[in-house]
Amino acid sequence: MRLQLTRPLVIFDIEATGANWERDRIIDLAAIRLTPDGSRQTTSFRFNPGMPIPPSSTAIHGITDDDVKDAPTFDQRVDEVEAVFHDGDLAGFNAWRFDVPLLRQEFKRAGRTFELRGRRIIDVQRIYHLKERRDLSAAVRFYLNEEHVGAHGAAADAEATLRVLDRQLEMYADLPSDVEALERFCFPTSAEAIDREGKLRWDVGGDAALAFGRFQGRKLRELAADRDGRKYLEWMLRQEFGAEVNEWVRLALEDRLPRRVEAPPAG
Repeated sequence: MRLQLTRPLVIFDIEATGANWERDRIIDLAAIRLTPDGSRQTTSFRFNPGMPIPPSSTAIHGITDDDVKDAPTFDQRVDEVEAVFHDGDLAGFNAWRFDVPLLRQEFKRAGRTFELRGRRIIDVQRIYHLKERRDLSAAVRFYLNEEHVGAHGAAADAEATLRVLDRQLEMYADLPSDVEALERFCFPTSAEAIDREGKLRWDVGGDAALAFGRFQGRKLRELAADRDGRKYLEWMLRQEFGAEVNEWVRLALEDRLPRRVEAPPAG
């Protein structure tokens, strides 16, 4: 291979119970350990996550509760996992945002520290996104087989966007042609979701609640009344969770949250 190594490199991938690295657990872990002398070692681990695997996750990776019911837990094999990653740099696809933090979290639960200092990290997804442009001009070339003349002019961009959408509807038979269904395709969330990305949801009592993170399941109004919870909501406002989430968080902090039968006040 063309990659030049001066120390081991571990290329790894994780399948998990979900996409929340703080809360979810590793089910499947595969790692390829390359060394400077050219040797290659491939190792796979299957773990019992100690929690149910949601059907939505099974639909992605095909692993069910029955598949892992007799598997060891992560902490029971942590020494073996540690040996695979020992003294190695890391590589993965979307590794920095998901696989690395989830792996560190599992080590933490097992009473160990997965140290990042001194390790170099290669995220193949970042290379892909940096090298292959995915802007409107690239979409025009891909779908319309022409150059986007007038790029970054509002009128030209709007016209190109319409033409690209029309071509997408023509190319992909599974795309719905009505706006409501097409929005659901763009932002697939459950019926209980409040925002388009599913960060907030309605609970059974009709209250807005968090759907991710360490306060998952907690009502926004309860968090706003609690010192630590309020700090967490204020932290959320400083992150990039989007205008919808920010609006609901502000309503909670201002004690103006509507219940499900109402619509949130306009910004």
